[in-house]
Amino acid sequence: MKFIFFIVLTSVSMFSYAGNLKPNVVIVITDDQGYGDLGFTGNENIFTPNLDEFAEQSTLLTNYHVDPTCAPTRAALMTGRYSGRVGVWHTIMGRNMLREREVTMADVFQNSGYNTGLFGKWHLGDAYPYRPQDRGFSTVVMHGGGGIPQTPDFWGNDYFDDTYLTVKPNVKGFENGAYQQYKGYVTDVFFDEALTFMRESKQQNKPFFTYISTNAPHSPKRAPKEYSALYESLNNKDLANFYGMITNIDDNFKRLRTFLEKEGLDKNTILIFTTDNGSAGGSRYYNAGLRGGKNSNSDGGHRVPFLINWPNGKIAKGEVDQLTAHLDILPTFIDLLSLSAPKNMLKADGTTIKGLLYGDKESLRDRTLLVESQRVFTPEKWRNSVLMTEQWRLLNGEALYDIKKDRAQKKDLSKQYPEVVNNLNQQYDAIWQDLKKEHHITSAIKIGSKQQNPVTLTSHDLLRSPNYAQQGIVWKMNRKGSWQIEVVAKGEYQFSIRRWPAEFDKAITDSHLNGAVYKSKQAYFQMGDHKLTQSFEDNAKEVTFNATLNPGVYQLDAGFIVEKGKESSANYVYVLNKDIYESPLTDWQSREGLGLPKALASEEFPLVKKAKKKRKKKPNKNK
Repeated sequence: MKFIFFIVLTSVSMFSYAGNLKPNVVIVITDDQGYGDLGFTGNENIFTPNLDEFAEQSTLLTNYHVDPTCAPTRAALMTGRYSGRVGVWHTIMGRNMLREREVTMADVFQNSGYNTGLFGKWHLGDAYPYRPQDRGFSTVVMHGGGGIPQTPDFWGNDYFDDTYLTVKPNVKGFENGAYQQYKGYVTDVFFDEALTFMRESKQQNKPFFTYISTNAPHSPKRAPKEYSALYESLNNKDLANFYGMITNIDDNFKRLRTFLEKEGLDKNTILIFTTDNGSAGGSRYYNAGLRGGKNSNSDGGHRVPFLINWPNGKIAKGEVDQLTAHLDILPTFIDLLSLSAPKNMLKADGTTIKGLLYGDKESLRDRTLLVESQRVFTPEKWRNSVLMTEQWRLLNGEALYDIKKDRAQKKDLSKQYPEVVNNLNQQYDAIWQDLKKEHHITSAIKIGSKQQNPVTLTSHDLLRSPNYAQQGIVWKMNRKGSWQIEVVAKGEYQFSIRRWPAEFDKAITDSHLNGAVYKSKQAYFQMGDHKLTQSFEDNAKEVTFNATLNPGVYQLDAGFIVEKGKESSANYVYVLNKDIYESPLTDWQSREGLGLPKALASEEFPLVKKAKKKRKKKPNKNK
């Protein structure tokens, strides 16, 4: 999963509204857009006139790298530390939850007196203490999980008129987060909410850090018709929608710049545009001479555009060709803006690139950086990895490419330069031995705290083989898995387990869109010394288990006993600490009791349609 991001900063002495003593910062980040999915990188089929104009006015880091998929990139961007060091080396299975000890970019800005807002995708945890509102963001409008519609996302979201988790500290009912439906296309909505947040911050004379993290152009590929229609001549529906989503982003970027101009912020703003990994939709058609796309350890998977513009900051325009990375952004902000990092902030793996932005052509010429895409439960040495220098790329410890002479990485030079391979392997070993010390740590979702009660668990975060997307819930049963749980307070707990989310309000044994039917009459619950089963009726929507728990870390297994005694993990578990719950306990586990709006049983559910087609059996040619 990829994503593009923009960053906006304003200088102390140059503010156009009185009383604000600190620069503003805005980051816009898009998902799954690669180096070649832009006009200014040479793609003649895509329309991105506003970003192309911005590129002409900006500085371009031409050798800037991220992780090959989204959650790891976001973790490194937010912390300035390797994704493998902060517990995020996958996009699911609890390996996308940013370790609680980590200080984030939002924490740093909040500690420095900023209003902080996230609009769009987070993908570093959906339950306490991993939610964005737990990690430094005071205002949040977000979809769940790593994409729309994944399991943590509100049921049936499809990019149009969706329902998003909303946290607004000054709006009654939304102080701690609640779901709200928004009219319009997903990217338009996130920009709308971000502009409102910035306008309100200005009215409060408060500096702001705004992180606009669009889900587009991540799959499912759905663009407003007027945008996909621009690409009908390509005779490729998926590509037309993919490019259409990007052109819509381009228009929204123009809206952002117009807003900044109208509010008098444009001259004092640092604006950055980049992406989170290689293309998921366009690399086969145009890839700016690079090899690979999303999830690749070749440069097409992790080299992405990074544009920075700051007129009053007098950042040098042109190209910077030194090796840089997402790890460098937070250290650069701290240096460039003299931000106050919390005392518990851990040492960064990245470094400030302030000097490069002001014309230093000599620094960082001899650095080495690691990029990896593990996507497994426990990281493996050299798995889908690359060690980079300014000249060399060593892939998986074996294949060697001179990236200066061979941008497309066609000629493996490992046999011609064995001494280079050996040297890079030694450097990798040192990094790997350091990172692997904490690969055994599993982030635990906390239950029983006042910060979130009840807590929603989804199969996205099962430690093994999860149903991470909503189409999986429709079409198949889970294999058995478990959640890593930390009980923070002794007390009486209730666990409401479901196949369908509470907002969808369907019976456990109901199917949807002719999907899978659970032939089950019994549920199970296993946690610590508690090993329980319970029968339920055909029309039951959930099954509740009671347990007295002491503080500690547990493995939670809960689900349904289906055909032939097989155990299938629940897709949703709602956990309540009864002792601290302030509302009536009667029917707390119902949709109404959980305060959820009702989801629609949409027949337009895009991922379900795709899954349905895949289930059709091929004819037996032998008959």
